[in-house]
Amino acid sequence: MNASIKRQELVHMAISEVMNPYLLTVDPYASLAEAYELMKKNKIRRLPVVNNNELVGVITHRDILEAKPSDVTHSLSIWELNQMLSKLIVEHVMTRKPITIYQTDTVGHAAEIMLDEKIGGIPVLDANDKLTGIITESDIFRLIMRRWRDDNMLRSRTG
Repeated sequence: MNASIKRQELVHMAISEVMNPYLLTVDPYASLAEAYELMKKNKIRRLPVVNNNELVGVITHRDILEAKPSDVTHSLSIWELNQMLSKLIVEHVMTRKPITIYQTDTVGHAAEIMLDEKIGGIPVLDANDKLTGIITESDIFRLIMRRWRDDNMLRSRTG
């Protein structure tokens, strides 16, 4: 019974308790090379795209990879590839009007959307529709692992 209650609490937690509020964003007019470097440097796979403090899209690592020219012969050098990416801008490959969720929604709801839509993260909005964070599948996995570790610590102390 106790484990069931804990699982229930987990899925009913507010997104604001789990999301990452430390947002990195990119401008729609930034180059793909800039967006790629920001993702690579910070070990993330998606960036909200913001224009005048308004969420206008999301760009993912996959979007950037798919925008690269297919070079079957591998005749392009890394420098040439970076030059090509620096000429393309985020606005041309981002997902416009991305799926969003509110910070008061539940973790279970976020997980359901991610599974149904086959996406790995959702921008999080406040009551005024302002971007306040992002929740990713990794955030949900970290939450589950923290709970699992806490449960195991309790069991080892009482067992």
